[in-house]
Amino acid sequence: MSNDQQISNDPLVELRNLTIRFNAQTVLSDINLKVKKGETIAIIGESGCGKTVLMKTIIRLIRPTTGDVFFDGKNLGATNERDLTKQRMRFGFVFQAAALFDSMTIFQNIAFPLRQHQIRDRSEIQQTVEKRLAEVGLPKSIFDKKPAELSGGMRKRVGLARALAMEPEVILYDEPTTGLDPIMSDVINALIIRTRSHYPVTSIVVTHDMRTAKKVADRI
Repeated sequence: MSNDQQISNDPLVELRNLTIRFNAQTVLSDINLKVKKGETIAIIGESGCGKTVLMKTIIRLIRPTTGDVFFDGKNLGATNERDLTKQRMRFGFVFQAAALFDSMTIFQNIAFPLRQHQIRDRSEIQQTVEKRLAEVGLPKSIFDKKPAELSGGMRKRVGLARALAMEPEVILYDEPTTGLDPIMSDVINALIIRTRSHYPVTSIVVTHDMRTAKKVADRI
């Protein structure tokens, strides 16, 4: 898969000798990985092999048992909580099951990170939500709907719209096509490619879907 945007030679994300253990269970062992700025990589593996744990470790939601995670040249293990929160704002996370807030409307879900970090006024939030929703091919008519009223594919697209709200530098996709039929999987794959062409993002796609890996990634 070719990437039209410029890929830097310098790693934006780097894992060094990363090991994760939960009690006596070793989930990840001595992982080394460099992800260049502007690159899209796919991390493949069967269900339960530790792919999602790896992703959560990249944004320091899980702390390594041993080893280090570097982002933009900084060791996140040596970063205080305040600075770590700022670094996380540079990431967008597309969760496996969309992870939308059931009690919120679609508009409120997409606006949530903007309001949480208080970086937009009301009119800017409105414009941003409308723009992001249009980018993932959904109409404004779903603004007031709840997630339960949407199909699985639509919820995945809303999840991507929310991840894009903060204009992140890195997008982490956790099993973006799981549970979708082949047609909707192709729609999501096309959105991943389109997002990369519209924004200067680095993308890490965790999947066990080889069709997705081959279609969207520069490297597997």
